Amino acid sequence: MAQAPRGRDRKVTGKAKDIYKRGDGLGTGPVGSGDGYGGRKTGSFSGGSGSGGGKRSGGGKMPLLVILLALLLGGGGGLGGLLGGSSGSTGSTSGSQSGSLGQSVDSSDYGSTYGSGHQAGSTSGSTSSGSQSASMESYINSLFGGDPTTFTTSGSEAEPEETPDSTVAEGARAKRTKILGGGKDAVTIMVYMCGTDLESRSGMGTSDLSEMTKADLGNLNVIVYTGGCRRWQNNVVSSSVNQIYQVKNGGLSLLVKDAGTGAMTDPSTLASFIKWCSQNYPANRNELILWDHGGGSVSGYGYDEKNARASSMNLANIGKALKAAGTKFDFIGFDACLMATAENALMLDSYGDYLIASEETEPGVGWYYTDWLTKFAANTSMETTQVGKLIADDFVRVCATRCRGQQTTLSVIDLAEFAHTVPNKLTAFSRSISSLIEEKQYTQVASARNKTREFARSTRIDQVDLVDLARNMGTDEGTELAKVLKAAVKYNTYNNISRAEGVSIYFPYQSISKVDSAVSTMNAIGMDSSYGEAIKEFAALQTSGQVAAGGTNSPYGSLLGDYGIFGTGGTSASSSGGYSADYSSDALSQLLGAFLGGDYSSISGLSTSNASYLSGRALGAEETAAYISEHHFDGSQLIWQEEDGAYKMTIADDQWQYVHGLDLNMFYDDGEGYIDLGLDNIYSFDESGRLVANTDKVWLSINDQIVPYYHENTEDDGENYAITGRIPVLLNGERAELIVVFDNDDPQGRIEGARTVYTEGETETAAKTLTGLENGDKIDFICDYYTYDGDYQDSFLFGDQITVTDDLAVGNSEFSDQGSVMITYRFRDLYNRDYWSAPIVVG
Repeated sequence: MAQAPRGRDRKVTGKAKDIYKRGDGLGTGPVGSGDGYGGRKTGSFSGGSGSGGGKRSGGGKMPLLVILLALLLGGGGGLGGLLGGSSGSTGSTSGSQSGSLGQSVDSSDYGSTYGSGHQAGSTSGSTSSGSQSASMESYINSLFGGDPTTFTTSGSEAEPEETPDSTVAEGARAKRTKILGGGKDAVTIMVYMCGTDLESRSGMGTSDLSEMTKADLGNLNVIVYTGGCRRWQNNVVSSSVNQIYQVKNGGLSLLVKDAGTGAMTDPSTLASFIKWCSQNYPANRNELILWDHGGGSVSGYGYDEKNARASSMNLANIGKALKAAGTKFDFIGFDACLMATAENALMLDSYGDYLIASEETEPGVGWYYTDWLTKFAANTSMETTQVGKLIADDFVRVCATRCRGQQTTLSVIDLAEFAHTVPNKLTAFSRSISSLIEEKQYTQVASARNKTREFARSTRIDQVDLVDLARNMGTDEGTELAKVLKAAVKYNTYNNISRAEGVSIYFPYQSISKVDSAVSTMNAIGMDSSYGEAIKEFAALQTSGQVAAGGTNSPYGSLLGDYGIFGTGGTSASSSGGYSADYSSDALSQLLGAFLGGDYSSISGLSTSNASYLSGRALGAEETAAYISEHHFDGSQLIWQEEDGAYKMTIADDQWQYVHGLDLNMFYDDGEGYIDLGLDNIYSFDESGRLVANTDKVWLSINDQIVPYYHENTEDDGENYAITGRIPVLLNGERAELIVVFDNDDPQGRIEGARTVYTEGETETAAKTLTGLENGDKIDFICDYYTYDGDYQDSFLFGDQITVTDDLAVGNSEFSDQGSVMITYRFRDLYNRDYWSAPIVVG
């Protein structure tokens, strides 16, 4: 048998403290739904008082047994449904005031105009055939990313290249910026710093401003626009109005006292800043850095904390701002998450020569400014690729020291070469994907997508590495696309991550609710329509599979043994256990007919307002039904067999190709209902390739307190590995998630930091991760709670509050004799639909 997928190492560290929910319901909605149970939140929800449901007959302690019962699909609501800018006044440039961070600055009035009020605006060839059977090895490759490549771990950084690639593909346009050479170049660096909660909560903006003031800037003009933040962690920058500063003489020189209160995600605000800089600090080399949150291809840039209703600035609106500003840039950089995308690069070609950005979410410290600014100031004629290398190397080096274990990426993309070489290859690649789907090879496309490097996985934004995707697709067109992409990325460095080749793209899989808006953005920035058509065809077939193939997004039927419920795909209980389903084409055609006719209720988040992509499906309803009937995960195999005190499950070899995820799911029965303890990659296989259930009454703990934990990602090249997961908490009273990392250096795990959690609708961008924990911080764990009827009641505080100290320890604690736990395994199929095994109840 091939190398088994890596499960997390567990060493029992002690007896667990008492397990209980406390207080009133928090009204947060399911905290486990970000990745647990497919992220679905449909169904009823009530805040609840925390009183709990009535005691169930037979609740409390139960002997060890295996319930070899049918898995049922969660239908309807309950557990089954639920889991699953104002105008601004004027400022002036007639004089300046300087101050260092930490010193107050006199705010005298400057009289001349910055611009009229800024209004918050709204943003709207040849193919290889797919295999029809697969071995355990195919499953492992599909589940854990294909052929592994080496990645660095735990503070060690990727070895920087000596020099970046300075070649340019023949036929690419000339650079818009002309470098004079000999140190004669004038440089203006415009930093658009939307401080938002990154600053108000953690002082990240102040930290970066401090780094800038420590640089020896010489004649380099560094101009900073500030705003979008309720409270700056210094007594220099105003929280009331937007302002403009120059970094000068080791401090900040105030240039515009009041630049209005317009939303920083409004294109007109950005355009006005660029125009002002170009007029007041003209240069032959202009650089632009957008500092804030980032959301990738669909959401774009920015979250303005003071104008929360103003959505992020999507790519089309970034282009609108740059067009209105009229300035051409040497490089455009994003000190923000997830902005090294193909869509962004294609849009920016009209306005700049290079893009410097990250594929992955950025660690909280962001770019490190002191050293690269000093070196650039010492040689203002330095090649742009070399400047980009300095930025990237400083970023990864400092993150490796300050953010040990966190994934970091930064790349330098030649926009001229990208625009010249990539579009035609991307079009051919897109058409090859469409051809695969039309030729009924969805399995091949889904497998390629599943094992491709994905970024910000917990946010479900569907951002993947384009080089990795192209290679995994197994087509000649993919190979050709990967070549030109690699050539256009002039420098790429990373840490604690593999298969991050420098440029990402949106490809739906985790969530299909953004397909329409993604395609709309692609059309708005002038991308060829072929890629949009390909992802619509893929998403349409995936959605059809979710409707018709079976599965559920809830362990409801398995957990509760309610055999009166029937789910999608004609699935019902079988007397021998597992699923018994009618997967005939006729039955599936009826289901699909109702769905495609406009009944979208079976898919969470889908409605007539965001389902137009279904009209772009490659196959008709009958062809789709026929395909799904022949290509689906067979849930009837999810049956445990007892053998020498162990419980084992046999999955046919040809079924592993349809399995795209596997995790242990544990629930605690407190006598009144179920506490969801989360998902963990705890499993093993015997010598015959059978899944062996882990029946130890042990779960992840912090200081021997059991905590709800959700596995997010596994990196494993056979030698080095890193496993990450999240723990829902209130951190000093605010919603967050502790991020836990298990790797070669810390196989028993460590808490890496905390990640901010936003309320639904607050922002679609991703926060920089992570903020560090400090001694004295108060941590309250949060759990989801379900009644015996399967209804999500609410989320509650869980266990005792913990105060952060130096000895905060990750462990694995054994449950006391109180209560019982129910253990089930979640399988995720090729349509991103879930199946739960029959439960093992451990008393």
